[in-house]
Amino acid sequence: MKTIASFTINHLTLLPGVYVSRKDAVGDSVVTTFDLRVTRPNAEPVMNTAEVHTIEHLAATFLRNHADFGSRIVYFGPMGCRTGFYLLLAGDYESKDILPLLRELFAFIRDYKGEVPGASAIECGNYLDMNLPMANYYGARYLEVLENITPEQLTYPE
Repeated sequence: MKTIASFTINHLTLLPGVYVSRKDAVGDSVVTTFDLRVTRPNAEPVMNTAEVHTIEHLAATFLRNHADFGSRIVYFGPMGCRTGFYLLLAGDYESKDILPLLRELFAFIRDYKGEVPGASAIECGNYLDMNLPMANYYGARYLEVLENITPEQLTYPE
């Protein structure tokens, strides 16, 4: 069986950042998949499910309501390894193209207070597994990465 492209990336040298994971043709369009790497794989603790779940609820709500990008959001969700998230956008993009959007998103997550959208038994299959303070923490931490991002944090390592 052929190894998928994302498993060929050296995760020992991968830094927190924003990476184009793949681009797929869908009819006449392109869908760009971004790897939003929040923590450094295999070098620091992964995020717990509660904060990952909270970030997913906040980000999905924010992104789908975004004035400029809302109609281009295909998906936002966690990586199984819990070191980051995938963002799928309709369109052909590079990492630098979405930095303003991501800075806006993670500032929103950093500053969010109140009830987490969709966090009730009626709206969510695991609504008790939420941790807003830790989501705020990771929002602030990743925002710092986004505000000080370097070229090596925008392209997968060789």
